[in-house]
Formats: sequence, structure tokens, C-alpha cells
Amino acid sequence: MKKVAFMFVAAMAISFASCGGQATATAEAVDSLAETCDSVVEEVVDSALEAVDSAAAEVVETAEAVVAE
Repeated sequence: MKKVAFMFVAAMAISFASCGGQATATAEAVDSLAETCDSVVEEVVDSALEAVDSAAAEVVETAEAVVAE
């Protein structure tokens, strides 16, 4: 069990060590990812609003038809 724990600690140490020295690239990647996420969120919100608007229009049309009867 100690060998497994040691291997886990060694793997974590290596992964942390391999991430150092890339602060500029990381900041640029985060900015790029934030812009991409913003555009995706805007698209999703717009399509959701369109779906809600069309569903609301159908409900209004159905209600008008029921009231007209």
C-alpha cells in the first residue's frame, strides 16, 4: 500500500513540476478560452430565448383559439 501511495505522490509531484514556467501562455489561453465561452454562452442564450418566445407565441395562439370558441 505504501508503494501505491508513493507512486501517487510521485505522479502528482511530476505533474506539478511540468506545469511551471508557462504563466504567459496560460494567461493567453485563459483569455482565449474566456472569449470562446462568452460567445458560446451568448449563442445558447439567444437560441433558448428564441425557443421560449416561439413556445409562448404558440400558447397565446392556443389560448386565443380557446377563448374564441
